[in-house]
Amino acid sequence: MNKRTTFFLIFFLVLVWGINWPLSKYALQDMPPVLFSGVRTLLGGLLLLIAAIPRYRRLRFKQTWHIYLLSALVNVILYYGLQTIGIQYLPAGLFSAIVFLQPVLVGIFSWAWLGERMYGLKVIGLVLGFAGVGVISSGASGASGHISIAGIVLALGSALSWALGTVYVKKNSGKVDNIWLVALQLMIGGIFMTGLGSVTESWSDVVWSTEFIASLLFISIFVIALGWLVFYKLMDSGEASKVASFTFLIPLVAILIGTIVLNEPFTYSLLIGLVLVLGSIYLVNRPRRPLPKLIGNS
Repeated sequence: MNKRTTFFLIFFLVLVWGINWPLSKYALQDMPPVLFSGVRTLLGGLLLLIAAIPRYRRLRFKQTWHIYLLSALVNVILYYGLQTIGIQYLPAGLFSAIVFLQPVLVGIFSWAWLGERMYGLKVIGLVLGFAGVGVISSGASGASGHISIAGIVLALGSALSWALGTVYVKKNSGKVDNIWLVALQLMIGGIFMTGLGSVTESWSDVVWSTEFIASLLFISIFVIALGWLVFYKLMDSGEASKVASFTFLIPLVAILIGTIVLNEPFTYSLLIGLVLVLGSIYLVNRPRRPLPKLIGNS
């Protein structure tokens, strides 16, 4: 994959996943959280199923069913379920800052399980990026934001499940077709959470307004279906830790949207966080210089 295509895919992913945070917060006013997690992922999976069916020979479900099932558990049921419930307990900025511990965890897990190189600049870059997200989100949350232990635990669980899912898919990417992987993980996770929401929540609480339906469709198509396809495509083409470093930009986009669309103030914390995040991406993706050979060595 050439640099131009990679840049476009990263730009698309950061943009739509950044939009997802404020849009999801808005949509949760009209649908209970577990039902919302289930319906949006199930819709995304059904849309991708249309593209996956012509590739039915690549499914090999008997040999790879466990990959689809485990991927659905960590990347959909736990990640989206914990995220959608937890965001109600913390300010969105603070919650997203904790969730975006994920790139740091991906760097550690990729080093431990995928054999990716871990060196000083990459470690500094990952820590710098997380610090940048923390600075950005602290300014967005404000001093009056309510801090909930339950919200922090749910955010940490969301970050951990996303990191484990990212590394697991990277490790098994050669065994499954990407379109089938995304379609089935979304459908399995979506069916489970929709069923759970139907038991624990009430469909009568859903407000089927035009704005809500538009938000739901945008999230299902662009954030869920296309977003996960692009994410796995990028993972296949590069190191997991380097690709994950770009996700530090997602909270920045979410807050910038609030600044531009909702006329929220552009703060010093946003500017400082932006500098830290950009520095992080540069350090993590900077090619490592080989050590100079000692005189006399061949």
